[in-house]
Amino acid sequence: MFREKIKVLDCTIRDGGLINNHDFDRRFVREVYKAVSRAGVDYIEMGYKNSKELFSPKEYGAWKFCDDDEIRKVTEGIESHTKISVMVDVGRVKLEDIKPCSESPVDMIRVASYVKDVDKAIFMLNHFADKGYETTVNIMAISRDQGVELDEALDQLERESKANVIYIVDSFGALYQETVEGLVKRFKKIIKSREIGFHGHNHQQLAFGNTIEAIIHDANYLDGTVYGIGRAAGNCPLELLIGFLKNPKFDIRPILDLISHELVPLRKKIEWGYIIPYAISGMMNEHPKAAMALRKSDKKENYRGFYESLMSTGLD
Repeated sequence: MFREKIKVLDCTIRDGGLINNHDFDRRFVREVYKAVSRAGVDYIEMGYKNSKELFSPKEYGAWKFCDDDEIRKVTEGIESHTKISVMVDVGRVKLEDIKPCSESPVDMIRVASYVKDVDKAIFMLNHFADKGYETTVNIMAISRDQGVELDEALDQLERESKANVIYIVDSFGALYQETVEGLVKRFKKIIKSREIGFHGHNHQQLAFGNTIEAIIHDANYLDGTVYGIGRAAGNCPLELLIGFLKNPKFDIRPILDLISHELVPLRKKIEWGYIIPYAISGMMNEHPKAAMALRKSDKKENYRGFYESLMSTGLD
């Protein structure tokens, strides 16, 4: 599946940080950066650029904020062609805190937005583009927002934004391949001058399959995480994606070493991956927060009760 235009973005630290309040130690982040760089991955997303006025550094780790100096400490001395990305949420970052790209180790800023906030996202995207960054907009919860407002948002992004890539984000792991095909075609019908990206979650074990489906229909920016780490059921496993692409620029061996030495031990400390409550939330197109709460309770294996509780909520 070699296609030169394809770019792979690793979001192990950013999406994985949603499990542990972004509290990875510097050594671990450096090991991930080193492995991803040696594997030839195009981008690595370090975390979020959130305002410390909105989120306390006492409650969250360094990768909730991605200070430039902290990124430099992780990356210094490592030879790498992998570009660095960070994510911002609409309304959660002070634009004046973001230095020009020429003064920062960050290459790309990705704006996460719901369809209803696309005008705010465009303002942010253009601000970051004017500061010299590559930009993407990641349209979240797409499985719940496929009305005419989506077409209007896409048209606005095409006409008014300076985004390089428009991402389809399956936040709830609810999409199936037919829907992914339809969404990529729908995006491409309106978005003529930008690339399309895909970010999948693995609630129904479909993140990898859905990513392949997006590739087939000409999405060229693809997200993955090492060993599938990420919130709830996690994401498309980076190692599977690299194995599928058959691009000689990628070397899977550093990723396999990283899994052996870092991710397998970490998996014994924090939980992610395919688990029945997450599958149920994906089937029902629900945010996994209720399933995550269940997994922290003394009824963590009460799958039928959880299913019935979501069913009754949906009927109310």
